[in-house]
Amino acid sequence: MTVLLAVALTVLLSATALLALLRIYRGPSLLDRVVGADLLLSAMLAAVGAEAALNRHATTLPVLVVLSLLGFVGSVSLVRFAVRAES
Repeated sequence: MTVLLAVALTVLLSATALLALLRIYRGPSLLDRVVGADLLLSAMLAAVGAEAALNRHATTLPVLVVLSLLGFVGSVSLVRFAVRAES
């Protein structure tokens, strides 16, 4: 059962990451690329969290916290930059 769950998670998160990379590549505006980067970071967070849950260890919790903070600060700063660039 665990192997089947790991394979399903790998397939779904890989598809999510591929679609996020497609949005980053094809996004016509900066904000589309920011959304794609946020989605890619969220997929990475989900993959690290799923790995920690499947292997039943909590040593990756600091990595999850740092990646979450990086995503939040990065997206807020890019949106602030985009708002200032428009006006």
